[in-house]
Amino acid sequence: MVSLSLVTRMKLLMLDLITYISTRQDGTINQFLFSIVDSKTPAPATKVINKIRVSTSDITIDASRNLWLRLFNPASPASEPFPLIVYFHGGGFANYGPDTKYYDHLCSHLAASIPAVVASINYRLTPNHRWPSQYEDGLEALKFIDAQRHHILPANTDVSKCFIGGDSAGANIAHHVTVGVEERNVRFEKTRIVGVVALQPFFGGEERTESEVRLGNKAPVLSVKQTDAYWRAFLPEGTDRDHPAANVLGRAPLQNLEFPATLVVMGGNDPLQDWDRRYAEWLESCGKRVVVAHYPNAFHGFYTFPELPEFALVFGDVAHFVTQQITSSL
Repeated sequence: MVSLSLVTRMKLLMLDLITYISTRQDGTINQFLFSIVDSKTPAPATKVINKIRVSTSDITIDASRNLWLRLFNPASPASEPFPLIVYFHGGGFANYGPDTKYYDHLCSHLAASIPAVVASINYRLTPNHRWPSQYEDGLEALKFIDAQRHHILPANTDVSKCFIGGDSAGANIAHHVTVGVEERNVRFEKTRIVGVVALQPFFGGEERTESEVRLGNKAPVLSVKQTDAYWRAFLPEGTDRDHPAANVLGRAPLQNLEFPATLVVMGGNDPLQDWDRRYAEWLESCGKRVVVAHYPNAFHGFYTFPELPEFALVFGDVAHFVTQQITSSL
């Protein structure tokens, strides 16, 4: 493990404390206790990121299941329309939301760096809502955005250049939602998915990989004990981690599905890195285009720590990937 700054180490200690306080004995998250310490950023608001003004607003999709999105709209003199990124936050299917300070900050940077309009989705969480609630919420959000695009999106948004993105558990959701669009033959009026952005995607299986064994209880932010607890709370009762929601390698290949090019971001100090690598290799074996960005010193969730050097790098890599995909889709 590389040496970390005092600021980063203090943040990690605080994160460990929050996790400890809000975790029940069975490993599930006490949502009430977590909500007390989950720092939120209100909307509407305007902030300046790298000299680009980004405005935010919250839009309800389905109040009955607390399904809503936070829209991040960059102001830019660019004459070309902005692509759309539909983003799913991480947190083991159990934590956070688009209004969590870390994710408001992350999506603001995404919007400014590319630039792109970003729609960050608030989906249902475990332990009260298991699989497939999160995937269903993701599909419903996509349908809503497509149907209501003229009412909710900035006029310069090009939904035919749509990317589905997420980090950790959110990247898992991004994958399964994209697959679900094809498997269910979902037809949009204008939206066209041209790429997937997967930051340290949360996949797994019953097998312990080398990185899980080596880093399972040593790496910052995420331990194997935590990932096991997240899977137990998310997967259907009576199943194990080889369920296709977790272990996509065991499901039917994607050769016959229109699955778009995918950016897979991996970290060298992340216990999930072997699963991320296998995911990228599996996509390639299915004939899909994959771009891998590997940061040897990065731990899980590094993109929420702006003081780290990899923070700026990942936004550059995402912007490059988006630009390449837009160019190749013309």
